[in-house]
Formats: sequence, structure tokens, C-alpha cells
Amino acid sequence: MKTLHLFDSVKKEKIPFEPIKDNDVKIYVCGPTVYDDAHLGHARSAIAFDLLHRVLTANNYNVTMTKNFTDIDDKIIKKMNETNQSLEDITNYYITSYKNDMNKLNILENTLEPKATQNLDVMINMIENLKSKDIAYIISDGVYFDTSKDSKYGDISHRASDENSQARIESNSEKRNPKDFALWKFQKEDNEVAYDASFGKGRPGWHIECSAMIDKHLAYKDSEYAIDIHGGGADLLFPHHENEAAQTRCSSNQHLAKYWIHNGFVNINGEKMSKSLGNSFFLKDVLKSYSGEVIRFYLLSAHYRANFNFNEEDLISSKRRLDKIYRVKKRVYGIGKSTVNKSFKEELLNALNDDLNTSIALALIDDMINKANEVLTSEPKNKNLKKELVANLEFIQDVLGIATKDAYKYFQFGISDEQIKEIEKLIEQRVEAKKNKDFEKADLIREELSNKKISIMDTPNGVVWEKL
Repeated sequence: MKTLHLFDSVKKEKIPFEPIKDNDVKIYVCGPTVYDDAHLGHARSAIAFDLLHRVLTANNYNVTMTKNFTDIDDKIIKKMNETNQSLEDITNYYITSYKNDMNKLNILENTLEPKATQNLDVMINMIENLKSKDIAYIISDGVYFDTSKDSKYGDISHRASDENSQARIESNSEKRNPKDFALWKFQKEDNEVAYDASFGKGRPGWHIECSAMIDKHLAYKDSEYAIDIHGGGADLLFPHHENEAAQTRCSSNQHLAKYWIHNGFVNINGEKMSKSLGNSFFLKDVLKSYSGEVIRFYLLSAHYRANFNFNEEDLISSKRRLDKIYRVKKRVYGIGKSTVNKSFKEELLNALNDDLNTSIALALIDDMINKANEVLTSEPKNKNLKKELVANLEFIQDVLGIATKDAYKYFQFGISDEQIKEIEKLIEQRVEAKKNKDFEKADLIREELSNKKISIMDTPNGVVWEKL
């Protein structure tokens, strides 16, 4: 099996992955600012790093997966003013909503999910440390980081001297340097959410929270690098990740991460997804028409670093591709498993170990499914093949997070709970009719279900059904 190689955003090349210590891997992924529902960009990032989590696990690494929640921010304060709701009510609601959406996408549970508001102590300590070194300084609206004191500022994004990029960093004539950024923002109004600190009442800047929480929850204190992998969307490389790295370097004399990984943007019909363009599809709206697994499969079809052009026509085509996997799963329904095909497992892992190459991985699965259908048609009683297929499908489920549902329930998507109760009641009546040898009634019920576009099949495990 090939060694896992990952594309490092700083080195700009694929390099072999070697953890800092033993077989343990510590990952920190920048999570959402919780003031609104999750959109397709959130889904793309979550699926990309969930895939990394699964591939590392398949390579026998012990993974500590951390994703934070930014639960204090200008956007949240604005939402509070608009809705007259408390910070906790807003952030708890959107954290729950986000986690529910991620669950539908088959995202594995995170090991840690720190919130900014629960880690203010370590942020304040880090700012005090930087201030004691004269790397942080106070002006009228807050505490700022002096980028001129960090000789390596710009090494992460290679964009520190890019004039266009500098426009993204807050401007203030009091700052020592145009590139300096806020570590702490002083309270503007008496009723604004604010927290006590030795340098003034206010709230943390966006960048400080990640550096501080990594230091508190994950960092190796005796290593050149604080953690193994830091990641997020490509838009975070500058200024967010650049600033995080600077804070950690200057505070603890460590590199923040050994590997930096970033996923590409989501475009909608060719445009970069952006609320300013009015085309930021909320995930919850897409989930009304398509199951989370269909969305996951579709987003996996392109390499995680590539920009993704989301359109419904391709989504439907992708669903048909996933349907084929489930039809094979139906053909081996109720069969016990043996062991995964060694050659298939090795080829699939080799593809994924090449910087998570899902295009090749899914092509290998397509080929396996096509061959399985051929053999199942020519040798319908081949139990050994069926048992191996069950094991293959289970491996696919573990490493890619697809084909996880019951083979028949997958095809029931879009049917309401009320309709399911009605269908299952009719099936029970048919079973009872057959027990009573009332085959005419049983046939009438089957016909009634067929008219509702419901197909049923009697199996050794009972009656199964699906939507046609």
C-alpha cells in the first residue's frame, strides 16, 4: 500500500504524511461562525475533512479531530440587534442546526468542539503574553498585533506583500503598520456583549481564538509544531491562517501546524458562492429535495482542492451513480459478509492516499459495481461473491461515508412519515392476508401499493419496499 501523501498549502506540493508523534494525529479545522444556517461551502469543507479523518483512520492512525464554533462575532452581534435574542439563544440554535445538517451528510463525530466564549481565559493570556513582548499594543478601539515584529509573517500564504490582499485586513490610522490586525476589540456601547480583560473590556478578534484554543486543547508543548494538520476553506489561508500562525510563533515559539490543508470553493452555476451574489444555497434547502448522502457523493466526485461547480443537473447524474451502488446492495441484501477483496481495498486506499483522490476512488467503485452486476447475473447463487461484496460495500462505507443506509430505505427518500405509516399498514394487511391464504386480497394490496409507485419484495428477512 502506498504511503499517504497530502498537498501542503504552504509548500505547494504533495508530501508524505508523517505524524509528529507515534500514530497519533491532531487536526484542527476552522468551523463556522454560528449566526446563520449552514450553506454548501460549509458542507464542502466538512466533507473534505471528514474524508481526511476516515482515510487517516483506515491507515491506522488515531485521530483527534477538532472543529471550533465561533460564537462571538460582529455578525452575531448584528443578529442579536435585529432579533432581540440573546447571544446564547442565537448561537445554540445555529450550532444545533449545523450539527443536524452535518449528521445528514454522514460526518463523523468530532473529538473536540470548543466554543470561543468558553475559552476566553486562554485568549486573554495569549494577548497578555504578546503584549508583554511589545508584539501586541493598545490603540483606541482595541489591542493589535504588530506584524513587523514577526520576521516570518507571510510565510504561510506567501501573500503578505500583496496589496490587494491587504485591503481585506481592517484599516485604522492609529495602527503601527497597515497589516496589523485586531487581537481584542474594545466594547463600543454599554449594552454590547463584552468580557473583562486586564487591557480593557471587549471581545476577542477572530484570529486569536483558533491559536489560543489549539494551544489549550491540542498543542504539543515539546515539539517544533503545535499540531499535525490545520485546515479549512481556501479563503481562510489569508489573512486568517496567516495571522493564526503569526500569533502562535510569537507567543509560544512554535509553528502552528506541520501540514496546512485547504479545500476549494463552491461555485453555483459558475459563480463563486457568496451572499453578496445572492446565490449562497443553504444546505437545509437542498436537503429537502435530496438526501444528505446524495449531496455527499456529489461533492466527493471532484477533488477536494478543486473549485466545485454546483448545479442540479450534475447532482441528478451523481445520484444515479450512487443508485447503482445501492442496487447492488439490494442484490446482496441480508447476506452475511466475508472479508473485503484485498486487491480492491489496496487500490482504493492507494487512490485515497494520493492526496484524497476521490475521482480515481469512485471510478474504482464504479468498476467493481459493474463487474459485480455481471457476475451476479451469470452466477446468481454465488454466495462467496455476495459475502465479499457485502464486505467491500462496508469498507466503502467506512472510508468514504457513502452507501451507509439500508438498501431499501435509501430508495424511500422523499416519502413523508404519514405515507410510510400508510404503506407499512398495507404491507402488514398483505402479510396477514397471506397467512390466512387470502391470496386474492394479498394481490389486491400489492396492486394498490404499485399504483402508489411502491414496489415490494418478499425476502427471508421479511417484506422490503421502495419508491419506484
